[in-house]
Order: sequence, then C-alpha cells, then structure tokens
Amino acid sequence: MFEWLMLGYIAFSVLAVLLYLPKLIGFRYAFKREPHLKASAKRKISVIIPARDESKVIGDLFASLAQQTYDRAFFTVNVIVKDADDPTIPMATAMGARVYVVPSQTCKGDALDGYFKALTEAERTGYDAFVIVDADAVLDRNYIAELNNALEADFDIYLTRKHSKNLLGGRHDIWSDCSTLTWPILDDLGNRFRMRHAMPLNMCGQGMMVRRRLIEDLGGWPYRTLTEDYELKLDSLLKGYRSMFYPYAELYTEEALGHAENYTRRLRWLTGYKQCDKKYHDRIREQARTRGYFNAGEFEYFFGIFPLLLFAVSTAVAMVGGIALTAVRLCAGEWQPAAIAFIYLTALPFFVLYILLFLYSVLAMFACGTTFRGMRFGDRMRMLLYNPFFLLEYIPLYLQSGWAVYTDRLPDWKHTERIDYGDGDKKDKDK
Repeated sequence: MFEWLMLGYIAFSVLAVLLYLPKLIGFRYAFKREPHLKASAKRKISVIIPARDESKVIGDLFASLAQQTYDRAFFTVNVIVKDADDPTIPMATAMGARVYVVPSQTCKGDALDGYFKALTEAERTGYDAFVIVDADAVLDRNYIAELNNALEADFDIYLTRKHSKNLLGGRHDIWSDCSTLTWPILDDLGNRFRMRHAMPLNMCGQGMMVRRRLIEDLGGWPYRTLTEDYELKLDSLLKGYRSMFYPYAELYTEEALGHAENYTRRLRWLTGYKQCDKKYHDRIREQARTRGYFNAGEFEYFFGIFPLLLFAVSTAVAMVGGIALTAVRLCAGEWQPAAIAFIYLTALPFFVLYILLFLYSVLAMFACGTTFRGMRFGDRMRMLLYNPFFLLEYIPLYLQSGWAVYTDRLPDWKHTERIDYGDGDKKDKDK
C-alpha cells in the first residue's frame, strides 16, 4: 500500500506539473514591461462611485479626485446612493459631483444599472468611457490621465493596477497583507498572459473602465450576481468583449482587517463565482460545441483549474493515506514503518505543497514590487511565510461557496472595518 500511494502521488504530481507548464511559461509575461501609451486627445470620462452608506470613508476618495492632474472639464464624478437622506449626498455636492438616488438597489449591479438608465442619450453619448470606483478607494493623482492614455488601445474593458490602501494608512495585519497579494496573482501572473492570448481577463469591479459602446450594446448594466465583474468576464466569452490590463493607472483599495472579515469577503467572492458558473456554464459549452472546438478562453474556463485540482487531490490522498498507514503501523507496534509512512506520505507532500505555494507568493510579490514598497522587510517575510496557508483556505471556501449556491443560501452583505486614509492619527472608521 505504501508503494502504491507513493508512486501514485509522484505520478499524478508530475502529470499536474506538465499540464500546468503552459501557465508556468506564461508567468514570464509578468516581468515584461507593458507599453506606456500616450493619448492623442482628451476624452470625456465618467467616474462612477456606488456609495450606499459610505459617508464615513468616501471623503478620502473625493480628496484624491480633487487632486487629479487630468483636465476637470473632461471628467465628471457621479455618486450612486440608495436613500435620498444619505449623508454622502451633501459631501458629493460640495465637491461638484452629481448624485443619483437608486432606491430599488439590492446589489452593486442594481446601482450601476440605475445610473446608466438615468442618463439621457445626449449625456451617454457625451462620454467616451465609464470607470467604476468603489467608495473606499484612493486614486493616484494621474489615475484619470492614465485612463485616457489607455483608451489609445482599442479594447472594450480596461483593468487598472491595485495597491493596498491599508499600507498607506498604516493599518494592516497579516490577513490584509496576504489579501494584497491577490492583485498581482490575478493581474501579473494571470491577466498579462491572458491579454497576450486574446482571452477575457479575470475582472475586478474596483477600478474597471468600460467603453461607451459596451454599455450601449448591453443596454445598461444587466449583471446581478454577487460578483458582477466575474459575470462580465463570462459574458465576454459569449459576446467577444476584449479586455486589457493597464498597470499605469493606479489606485489604492482597502483590504479587510482580521480573519473573520477577510474570510467573509472571500466567501462572498467565491459564492458569486459559483453563481456565475451556474448561470453561464451551459451557454459557454454550447457555444464551443456549435463551433466544434474550444477557443483559448473557453478552454481555460473549463479546464484551467484541472492541473491544480489534480495536484491538490493527489496530495490530499497521499496525506490521508499516510495518516491511516501510520496509525495502523503504530497499532501493530511497528515504529519504523510508521515513521516512514508519516514522513513520506504525510509530511513530505505537505512540505512540497507549502514550498510551491511559498514560491508562488514570492513570484507574485516580485512581479509587482511597487505594491509592497511601503511594507517593512519583516512584514514582507511574515506575509510570504503565511500566504500558503491563506491560499489553502480557499479549499474550504470553495466547498462552502458551492454548498451556499446549491442550497440557495447566499451570504449576507457585511460591512468591513474602514481605514481613514491620510488621517494623522490613523484611526479606524466604522460604519
């Protein structure tokens, strides 16, 4: 039994690495410099901020908007609230923003659709693009100018670089630090490869810009799942929308403090992904079947996770088998065989898994070193050493989110602890 488990673990692990090899080779794109575009004209851009009950945090975003280097005549600020007495309204009005009240909103998609439906045809056609920014963000002073530069490239959707607002505000912990690594993992280690192979990118609704033609084609914003950004990605597989990652437009996004808040946020994301898969899986498969083959984006959607799943399952089987064999040998008084079974079937597979995830984390950190420029060396090492466990938490999260969708028990929205960016005493702001 020991030999079979060991050989099976080695064989399936090698197979998983071979299947994952194209993605490993694709990591080289993370270290290639993207073209820094220069705009040939000034375009009109709408900044859209869904801001239900965000008065205690949105002031930092307003301050960063007021400091933009882009000509104020060529961008507008549009704030979406749920209630007409929201304290955000006078703040928005004071800084020259236009406020849209959408009382029927139950999710971010409702708020965005309410904004687009409220625009007259003349207002809509007056814009070249729309950028969606969360109320807890802070923008680099060149953010909108760089968005205008990005529009030189002919894409439908543009994703921008995300840094940690927590590091700016001086309030971060191991959970928010590990969460910050999510962005270079998604963008540098993933989206740069996808962009060069004409595949839809993994979307993030924070700091996402879309061209007017996409809104006109959609007739508004029809996405209503928990993760309307991932829904846009899957819809892009069906409708051919092209997306781009433009790292020169930079913003700072807030990461959740504490394990409970962070776990809840990630559970919401994965539950939204499961919702989207349930909605789009059969349609994407039918499209590929009608065509007669999978294109690159469809192939990744259906089979991209298979190598990782194969490696995870082979590791889990080896570890469980090792624990079982160790227990049997111990009960029989066979101490040396028990130690060998534990070392080679339980400890070694876990060590290999940990080292691979650690190296993956190191690669992500170096792929976007500027994200962590405000972090002390000791904090960086702590983040890298702990991030493998942070990533392994996605296994129970994946199972829990699947069960939530299957039983139709979606997680409730919970506000996260807020950071007062730029405040000298750096106090937390609670909702």
